[in-house]
Amino acid sequence: MNLVKKPVTGMKDVLPAEAELRNYVTDVIRRTYAAYGFRQIETPAVESLANLNSKQGGENEKLIFKILKRGEKLKLEEAKEANDLTEEGLRYDLTVPLVRFYSAHQAELPAPFKALQMGPVWRADRPQKGRFRQFVQCDIDILGDATNLAEIELILATTRALANLEFKGFEVRIGDRRLLKAMASYAGFAEENYDEVFIILDKMDKIGTDGVRQELIDAGFARGAADKYLALFKELETKPGIEGIRYLSGILGDHIEAGAAEGLIEIIEGVESTKTADFALVFDPTLVRGMSYYTGTIFEIAMPEFGASAGGGGRYDKMVGKFTGQDVPACGFSIGFERILLLLQERGFQVPHDGERVAFLVEKGMPAEKLSGIFAEAEKSREAGNTVLVVRMNKNKKFQKDQLTAEGYTSIREFFKD
Repeated sequence: MNLVKKPVTGMKDVLPAEAELRNYVTDVIRRTYAAYGFRQIETPAVESLANLNSKQGGENEKLIFKILKRGEKLKLEEAKEANDLTEEGLRYDLTVPLVRFYSAHQAELPAPFKALQMGPVWRADRPQKGRFRQFVQCDIDILGDATNLAEIELILATTRALANLEFKGFEVRIGDRRLLKAMASYAGFAEENYDEVFIILDKMDKIGTDGVRQELIDAGFARGAADKYLALFKELETKPGIEGIRYLSGILGDHIEAGAAEGLIEIIEGVESTKTADFALVFDPTLVRGMSYYTGTIFEIAMPEFGASAGGGGRYDKMVGKFTGQDVPACGFSIGFERILLLLQERGFQVPHDGERVAFLVEKGMPAEKLSGIFAEAEKSREAGNTVLVVRMNKNKKFQKDQLTAEGYTSIREFFKD
């Protein structure tokens, strides 16, 4: 078998410059979230397939990397289907592991519990720009708080983290699953068809109102229901933001869950009155979010220079109850770490450094006593807060210096043996 130098499809090697940027971004995010009271946890990369296949992860459950049973558990001759060969898989997000973690340790955790989790996840997806099969997720979640304070804190903390990474002028789009369901009910769609309707609605920005109408009709839904449904969105085009939410609250009547519209207004007003980052909070009635576990508020980050979501989240009040039998209010927000990193790289972002970055070029054949003095000088400079690289001097000094300059070394000193 020939050895392969390239990484597996959908995975990638990380070179030093990117590794430095990744570390910087994670440090900024971690410090920002810590200032808001979030506490970091870690969960295993491997989860039980019973958890991963619990019909809460939407399409992601089709993308699980499954792990073959080992040893005596692997009985190939008795297997009738693929599931007989596996019982574990790599996590496809951090929310399912978090809920399992919380369910196991609830008695040891404060209430409410503000969790920060950062780590790799795996999806057998089709790789594309900003999307890999192994990628880092960065989540904050609040478990045990049923009030809108959770949503306000999550939005403020996430947008402050992005601002601390020099992002500005972006949008946080906000909606509510309860409003989506109420609008579908008002239009005459049956509850068992909501998910199919929402999947089609989610294409609104790509195929427009007429495209959504046609797809609803092609899927077998009544033209009258489709027209009544889309008329709501047409009316909302002239009633943006809180005005639109109040309009829906009035027209949907008993179809809407009590307090849903008022809660969304409270979140928007709370964020707008206290935000310090430069972003717009926009009510988006077409926002769906793919995960089936969302029960209320949903939100998504849109960057002007990126054609896809750069993060998102929402409320998932029923998920803990699937583990414990008792529902616990929960809400979370995830930054699209890899996409944020890609945007920073495309901008040519340079990681800021404290002190100088100095390179000592040492000629070959340097006497031991003189070499010791060079190392002592390097240590003294490091203690003063500088980064000091001590390397042998190459024959082609110009190329070596150009390379060091490209790596961010602002001062290059030469040491000769004579």
